[in-house]
Amino acid sequence: MRAVSFVAASVLAGITFQSIASERERDAAPYFEPGGAVRFNYGWLDYAPTSGLQVELLRADLDAGAGPFSFSAQYRWYDGFHAVHHAYAGWQFSDQARLKAGIQQVPFGLLPTVSQSFWFGSGYYLGIEDDYDPGLVLSYTRGDTTWHAGWFSGDEYGSGARHDRYSFDVAQTDALPYREQQRLHARVEQTRTWAGGQLLLGASVFAGKVQNTQTRRRHGHHGGALHAQWKRNGWTAQLQWARYRYDIPGDRIALSAFQAPFETAAQADVPSANVAYSFAAKGRLDDLTCYNNLSMTRPTGHRTGARDSWQNVTGCSLQKGIMTTYVDWIAGRDMWFAGGDGIGINDGGPSQWHSRFNLNIGLYF
Repeated sequence: MRAVSFVAASVLAGITFQSIASERERDAAPYFEPGGAVRFNYGWLDYAPTSGLQVELLRADLDAGAGPFSFSAQYRWYDGFHAVHHAYAGWQFSDQARLKAGIQQVPFGLLPTVSQSFWFGSGYYLGIEDDYDPGLVLSYTRGDTTWHAGWFSGDEYGSGARHDRYSFDVAQTDALPYREQQRLHARVEQTRTWAGGQLLLGASVFAGKVQNTQTRRRHGHHGGALHAQWKRNGWTAQLQWARYRYDIPGDRIALSAFQAPFETAAQADVPSANVAYSFAAKGRLDDLTCYNNLSMTRPTGHRTGARDSWQNVTGCSLQKGIMTTYVDWIAGRDMWFAGGDGIGINDGGPSQWHSRFNLNIGLYF
């Protein structure tokens, strides 16, 4: 019923906003813009064999539109699997309002990401940063405030048993047989001037369900975040505190992406603190941005078998024409993809830091 109500409200809003659509939107010239990318990656790891320079990604993009209507899609090929990134249609009702339907970025936390690095922050691996799922999102801007309201049906493939995907979702495993179901999202962000720069202040919440695929029983899944971003003269500072919770029996749930399911704490706080500086055009470069992204996952509630996880990424991104290169040093403690067994869990092994050097060179067409 909630989903039906949201769709009905979106349609009614669309009729209202369509009636005041501007001449610019009705007369906008059609466009058709195919694109793509190829990326190469090199990684040195202190906890596993070093991976030599190899093709990491092939990507195909398409952006098209006419008048108030638009379409965007991206498909990716990785080593050993391929997956959709996004595919949605958009309808610009007016200069202030837009409806998007399809596989799209979930409006939660700082957008587009709570990070500047190629490696993202801890939230990405927990499914609360740069997550793409199928649904409807209505965005509306009035003055200095933007609202998002969204409904999502589940994960992009409708099955937790598929582990080869781009963004992280609840995984179905033998020990933890769950999958995502419907979620409602709400987000608000306000722009202000502070200390000579632009300050973004916002809050995000969501509520939904996960289902045990064996018992068919549903359990609550909800979360929230407070977020802020400040920019001035090339500097960017980001702060975010997020909390998520799966109301399932036990203290763990499984997540997956990139063919790699792993376990994580069923409820945790996820604070992030990032700083970056853009040198803009520097010598022969179009842009040089250096950053430090720090995030952690701190399990809450019953903490048996739990342990805090940390991730810190220090690096720079270099851009020249169609080429963008990331040079990152990733340090993680009890962190998945940085030598850990999972995120926020304790399987009895020693708690220690691991690190890796990562070089990613991308050509974007």
